Amino acid sequence: MSIRVLIVDDHAVVRQGLKMFLGTDPELEIVGQAGNGAQALKLARELLPDIVLMDLLMPVMDGIEATSLIRQQLPGIEVIALTSVLEDNSVIGAIKAGAIGYLLKDTEAEELCRAIKAAASGKVQLSPEAAERLIREVNAPKNPEPLTERERDVLRLLCAGETNKEMALHLEVGESTVKTHVSNILFKLGVQSRTQAAVYAAQSGLARLQTS
Repeated sequence: MSIRVLIVDDHAVVRQGLKMFLGTDPELEIVGQAGNGAQALKLARELLPDIVLMDLLMPVMDGIEATSLIRQQLPGIEVIALTSVLEDNSVIGAIKAGAIGYLLKDTEAEELCRAIKAAASGKVQLSPEAAERLIREVNAPKNPEPLTERERDVLRLLCAGETNKEMALHLEVGESTVKTHVSNILFKLGVQSRTQAAVYAAQSGLARLQTS
């Protein structure tokens, strides 16, 4: 079963380039393209992709606002920020909006394909530069609800870059149980995404943040 991808960028040549090389991977299916955040939100509702590749600087509605709305309205869809911008505000804004990953446009084609597949499995995807900024700049949740020992185990594995399936095998439980633990972790920490939870774990010394 292929991974359904929606490409969002305000430059047509970038969209076509992404479509061309991502389309060569038999595990990926490009289901649509959007030129701004408003179009992205509309197409996400209609097409229900697994992954949205989201540019950040766009007219009408930027990628951070679009990411936030998609994650609020369609939490089953994961968003990867794919941008040429590496400013702290952009990195932090995208992750706080709920993006599971933050990659730069100079990422190699094969690496991007791997990142999409990993994100579809629940694996956090961060460029080393983005991870460094997040750990430095993002404030850890204040007085979060205590995690159970099993939830702390899941958080460490999440931070180490394991997918839901890998965590399930590691802990000898079902994938649905892992997803329940992750949901509980996000609720207790008061964060919107796995990526924010992983950053919290790194800041708290629970684990080291894995980068792409």
